Amino acid sequence: MTKDEFVAKVASQTGQSKAQVNKTLKATLDTITKTLKKGDKITFVGFGTFTTSKRSKRTGRNPQTGKPITIPATRVAKFKPGKNLKNQVKK
Repeated sequence: MTKDEFVAKVASQTGQSKAQVNKTLKATLDTITKTLKKGDKITFVGFGTFTTSKRSKRTGRNPQTGKPITIPATRVAKFKPGKNLKNQVKK
């Protein structure tokens, strides 16, 4: 499902215009991004939790040459689905 399809579906379910839903979705995603950037977590009970995690520096291999390369340390976003979401997806 694309973003436009998602916006259209939410708009039809809520009776809002696509522009209103698109604005709300953008604000929601911006808020999630800013919160994770600060290192905080966001929990939607029953849906899931967005967090960040640190990956330490490690050694990998260049797939073309096979030579070892150093992959720098970084911070990554993670999502852990909640119980309700897991149960709904199972069905």
